[in-house]
Amino acid sequence: MSSASPAIRRHVSSETVEPVQPFDGNLARHGLSLVRGKTRTLQVNVGYLCDLICRHCHIEAGPGRREVMTRETMDDVVAYASRVRFETIDITGGAPELAPGIQAFLARLSPLTRKLILRTNLVALREEAASGLMQSCREMGVALVASFPSINTSQADALRGKGFWGKSIEILQDLNRLGYGCPGSGLTLDLVVNPAGAFLPGHQEQAEKRFKQHLERYDIVFNNLYNFANAPLGRYRTWLEQSGNLDHYFKTLFERFNPSTVEGLMCRSLISVSWDGALYDCDFNIAAGLPHGAAKVHVSSMTGYPEEGVGIATGDHCYACTAGAGFT
Repeated sequence: MSSASPAIRRHVSSETVEPVQPFDGNLARHGLSLVRGKTRTLQVNVGYLCDLICRHCHIEAGPGRREVMTRETMDDVVAYASRVRFETIDITGGAPELAPGIQAFLARLSPLTRKLILRTNLVALREEAASGLMQSCREMGVALVASFPSINTSQADALRGKGFWGKSIEILQDLNRLGYGCPGSGLTLDLVVNPAGAFLPGHQEQAEKRFKQHLERYDIVFNNLYNFANAPLGRYRTWLEQSGNLDHYFKTLFERFNPSTVEGLMCRSLISVSWDGALYDCDFNIAAGLPHGAAKVHVSSMTGYPEEGVGIATGDHCYACTAGAGFT
């Protein structure tokens, strides 16, 4: 299945460029199709409420958003995770730390999976709504995946707001004191970096080495760094349009399309639950409005894993997951 995509995207200039094919058409050109394999991960987006307004956010999260998962929907998610055991359960947002009842939600999910992940922007862990969350995560062994945009102080503050850098450093130090990211602790602390502009990320191993060396100055350690391209959706797409970079960015994604990434794409082994309980093939498809299946399916109706071999909903944003090393 695919969304309607323009057949051609061009620069807004007099320069002649090659057309960018719709994603499904490009897959077919390479003799490929995108279908679901065995589902191993349950991802849950608990809502769009966030304490930050980040330019690269594909779901346009922010302080004014009211789309937050209810206790009833959380009950439905827990019931599904009880019926169908997933290797990994991945909690995201928004800032999931701010969702009402998040600690109880994590505590109920923790016994149901081998690996429970909480995604964080770090500074939300200092919000009153997240009081005690770091300690609770430590007790449950929850793995943390932290968005950390830059090792440059001024750039980080420009992207996330004045004072973000200093607060993030303090929180990373707090997490280290709890054992997160420390060798032998069993408490995983990974960092995620997204490019600040209309370009693709650099070499991941080099970026990880650079971040580790810099953060060692602050006695901070972490496990892994993941360097991902931004999906041209939501607030990031709006910025690309307003800055005149949208066509150039799509052309870059198209030119860097890597057929070898398709086999390992996360959507092949993941099912995503939106804040309202509807199922999607990935979090980006939530933002794109492309539900799993021909019509919206609610998590409460699921009795097993999603069927293997069925097509995955795609759109032109999928180029962000297949450019360069890909998003797996």
